[in-house]
Amino acid sequence: MNSIAQIQPSELRERIEQGNVPLMIDVREPEEVAQGMIPGAVHIPLGQLAGRLDELDQDRETVFICRSGYRSERACEYLEQSGFDKVINLEGGMIAWSEDEA
Repeated sequence: MNSIAQIQPSELRERIEQGNVPLMIDVREPEEVAQGMIPGAVHIPLGQLAGRLDELDQDRETVFICRSGYRSERACEYLEQSGFDKVINLEGGMIAWSEDEA
């Protein structure tokens, strides 16, 4: 069962351009983030997420980002179990985001 909401890179990019920017959390490791992040995203490595839930707003739509979409989906599942209901996974992660730029 996979009930995690997904957003396509093109859809997220469109929303950012329109100024309708959701909270974006990049859960990749520091060395991955060093290669580039989506402008405006906040870096919280997946392993630190549990201890940093107070940095998130339960009432705000939050998009989770990783390299391929797998870890960010795990983050969304964890947050849903923790009572967050406005979590969205960036489908395909930064790989898809980069491909969408072309």
